[in-house]
Amino acid sequence: MKKLKYYLGVFVMMAMILNSCQEEDFELGEIVAPTNINITTTYIDDGAVSAAPGLGSGLVNFSASADNATSFQFIIQEQNKLQQSGIVPHNFTELGMNTYQVTVIAFGTGGASSSQTIEVEVLALYEPPADLLEMLHGGSEKTWRIKAEAKPHFGLGPPGGFIPGEWFSAEPFDKATVGMYDDRYVFNADGTFTHITDNTNDDPTTDPTGTVFGRINLIDELGGSGGTINGADVENLPFNDYTEQWSLTAPNDVETLNLSGIGFLGYYTGGNHQYEIFERSADEMIVRTTDGNGEFDWWFTLTTLEEGASASVDFETAFTNLVWEDEFDVDGAPDPASWTYDLGTGTNGWGNNEVQSYTSNAENVIVEGGMLKITAKADGNGGYTSARVKSQGLKEFTYGRIDVRAKLPTAQGTWPAIWMLGANFPTVGWPQSGEMDIMEQTGADKNTVLGTVHWFDNGTASFGETTPVTDIGNEFHVYSIDWSSDKIYILLDNVPYFELANNDTLPFNSDFFFILNIAMGGTLGGDIDSAFTEDTMEIDYIKVYQ
Repeated sequence: MKKLKYYLGVFVMMAMILNSCQEEDFELGEIVAPTNINITTTYIDDGAVSAAPGLGSGLVNFSASADNATSFQFIIQEQNKLQQSGIVPHNFTELGMNTYQVTVIAFGTGGASSSQTIEVEVLALYEPPADLLEMLHGGSEKTWRIKAEAKPHFGLGPPGGFIPGEWFSAEPFDKATVGMYDDRYVFNADGTFTHITDNTNDDPTTDPTGTVFGRINLIDELGGSGGTINGADVENLPFNDYTEQWSLTAPNDVETLNLSGIGFLGYYTGGNHQYEIFERSADEMIVRTTDGNGEFDWWFTLTTLEEGASASVDFETAFTNLVWEDEFDVDGAPDPASWTYDLGTGTNGWGNNEVQSYTSNAENVIVEGGMLKITAKADGNGGYTSARVKSQGLKEFTYGRIDVRAKLPTAQGTWPAIWMLGANFPTVGWPQSGEMDIMEQTGADKNTVLGTVHWFDNGTASFGETTPVTDIGNEFHVYSIDWSSDKIYILLDNVPYFELANNDTLPFNSDFFFILNIAMGGTLGGDIDSAFTEDTMEIDYIKVYQ
């Protein structure tokens, strides 16, 4: 996550001004107006509470309480924020010293309400880095869209989580009919943000009506009407194009994109209209925002490229010292100094309902012609044999860049895998040991590969991505992992398609060993072609750089 310094100050400078919708307390049946509204402000800098005027973050937490209140509405910089809890954070982003009014409306039973206003003075001095501005608007303007063809592109997870779409991640084009993918977001260098709610209109200037997508109740803040309620979502709410302002800040050293008024990206979540930039490149960014209910973090992947265009590739590994390799240049069995075997059927088909039996026989695993060949075969009696070679106890590594050049089997039902397992697996078990899948392929889809990691977090936790691949049976591709204490990337032909922030709470900070195998059937293999006889994975080399 990009992190930058910032300097802002906030100072409450005026007494509270009471503007009650009711001159006096009264009770008429079930109608009760709130009284004794109290608004407090807390300044947050570098994640800690600081005294007024603050130390520079511009982040202010507002808390409201009142007698007989059932909910609160905060009006800050023309943004309406509905909260039952009465707690709202807000980033003030306008550069220089500025004074803002903050109004809280407390709602009681029967719709009765009271309001109170305070004024805050804010000093903002943040200067965004040049490469961030170049990415966002390129000195003039850039148009962004939700990257519907990718996973993740839209999802949710726990507040404060670090895995995009940890609890839910939409499949490619999964939300094609809800009013999100045809939206475009234009960031202009003059600070304006324009949301085109239907880019398929021939002339948005004369036909500005489109539809939007958002969270039930929270989307009411837009003031629109119509749409279709589907569970907790409102789909295809008719809404016109609009223009707001954008700004950049870095509260707690995290680059953050702020949208004024009703401005939003992808899915209306209410809240503070602030999107933390989790990852970014020249033409893509992953952002997250916490919804107005404080229930979820919502994740979005946006791109400036139209579907099918090639992304900018700017990946350079820090690991350049070759520390070990096997080029499989000696015919016969795999080198016993580097490789051993898992044998048999395992427990419950190796935990995945696989149907093959692993052997060390030459018909299933052999080094030949400069290649390691792992072959899955039908045994003629309704069963299957294959091989699973591993470097456990022989070649184990912590961190590095690993490249594996391979051709994959193409038969339906084959499940090839190039993966790594924690060396402490015999003592702690799985998933506590951690698992990193450099390449897997399902038995049904031979045009896609998967990169996935697994670990234990009150149960099995997983995070994975997919990417298209071509002509796997005839062409070699390089499947890679770039693994450090900070990040884990999985790459296809040196193009990263998977990225995970590593940290010391995860098991990916100690020795792992390699496993190379073809499974048959099971969880990812699925149905096996009834005419299957045999198929092979060929590995040209495996190299480890540190």
